[in-house]
Amino acid sequence: MDQGVVARLRVAGCVFAEDEARLIGETARSPAEAETMIVRRVAGEPLEHVLGWAEFAGLRVEVGPGVFVPRHRSELLVDLARRWVRPGAVVVDLCCGTGALGLAVVRRLDGVELHAADVDPAAVACARRNVEPAGRVHQGDLYAALPAGLRGRVDVLLASPPYVPTAAIALMPPEARDHEPRTALDGGGDGLGLVRRIAAGAPGWLATGGVVLLELSAAQAAAAVDAVKDAGLADEEHHDDDGESTVVTGQRG
Repeated sequence: MDQGVVARLRVAGCVFAEDEARLIGETARSPAEAETMIVRRVAGEPLEHVLGWAEFAGLRVEVGPGVFVPRHRSELLVDLARRWVRPGAVVVDLCCGTGALGLAVVRRLDGVELHAADVDPAAVACARRNVEPAGRVHQGDLYAALPAGLRGRVDVLLASPPYVPTAAIALMPPEARDHEPRTALDGGGDGLGLVRRIAAGAPGWLATGGVVLLELSAAQAAAAVDAVKDAGLADEEHHDDDGESTVVTGQRG
């Protein structure tokens, strides 16, 4: 490993400089490309944007500049969603970003119909490269993006929507704040604007027994449970062992 590269990354504030130097070295196809990648990383671009890919739930997914990078905390959402997936199930991934979450949910499962949707054109283009032909990707605002034929047929509806309160965006790390789309971060005044919209619209799209799964912060769970109850769904709250991931589910009876 080039210790000079490690030193440059460390000075730039990269906590895992050794690992990042190794990944850049393994990904770059030439010394010139490696130097370009190092310069971009030192300038503050997310490592995944620099590499062009991210590891998530055992998958390597393409990530492009201006696209939200999937977080490992979302693996709780994936693990929970897989509990409800059966052969023939219809799975929808709203606010899909790269499409990594929906793709991970249906991984190695046969006969599952996958749809993913996002409002951001860059995310949709990236998701199509990751998801198709395993599933279909649609562009539009939440449910407006989905084919009408899915109404009442969705067995698993998962979403990791933007849930950062608007005022807290300025406090986020520069990697996210400056390089990921605002539409993938900003959840409105209390961060739950899209969560409430997704919960309210879910009953019209879920099949009998279908479930909606929403990722958010632990501090927002109680309000999300209220939104799920208001939609007439049976609510449940889930947290991982480290308390870093929270998912609220609502099931249609």
